Amino acid sequence: MEIPFEPVLFDIRLNIHLILEYLAFFVAFRYYVILRRGSKDSISSTNRLSIILGAALGALIGSRVVGWLEYPFIDISVENILPLLNTKTIMGGLFGGLLGVELAKRIIGEKSSSGDLFTFPIILGIFIGRVGCFLSGINEFTYGSETRFFLGMDLGDGILRHPIALYELIFLVLFFIYLKISVRKKQLPNGVLFKYFMIYYFLFRFFIEFLKPNEFLIFGLSTIQYLCLLCLIYYRKTILYILIRKPYAR
Repeated sequence: MEIPFEPVLFDIRLNIHLILEYLAFFVAFRYYVILRRGSKDSISSTNRLSIILGAALGALIGSRVVGWLEYPFIDISVENILPLLNTKTIMGGLFGGLLGVELAKRIIGEKSSSGDLFTFPIILGIFIGRVGCFLSGINEFTYGSETRFFLGMDLGDGILRHPIALYELIFLVLFFIYLKISVRKKQLPNGVLFKYFMIYYFLFRFFIEFLKPNEFLIFGLSTIQYLCLLCLIYYRKTILYILIRKPYAR
């Protein structure tokens, strides 16, 4: 199989990344439904729906805004407008979704933590989406810089590059297993699981960004890395708890 992988069906070249992206949303939501049925959710169905809508709206806005910020100097022209509108990033989606949830909870007056049920479905959804990124090769900006490292791969341009998406797939599998074991071994306080996910995933993405050929940098850091730092600051009290094992708020 060659990368980029572009299957043809009935003489139509399929966008494998787009297909797996939609599949990721569907599978992740079905997984969430299964987990909610098997759990004692303290949040009512009406409030949970409001939270999901807040997350979806926040993720939509966040993914687009951060995506645009990765290319701040792109010319606004007829040729670039469609790619610009389609630009999005999972990092902006996650942080935007987080803010959307917090806003929705304030509006409806919900006090309970709501993220834990979303944690494993989100990881599964990201995994499926990243498979699409990997198969798309250089067609998606999830490839790495040129390298002589033994894991370097030709992703479609004849240059050995860090397969960033593949690195992330390995991380997600190990991270999923680690969180599952953590949940089974100890009773985590409500809300902590999702916070752990956000902290460790954004920390991973902060460092992996150094392996990408980012063009727009401020003081040596990319837009995504600044978003990662913002997220880590947001969860500073949880990070302090992780480091010294003392009670914390968000």
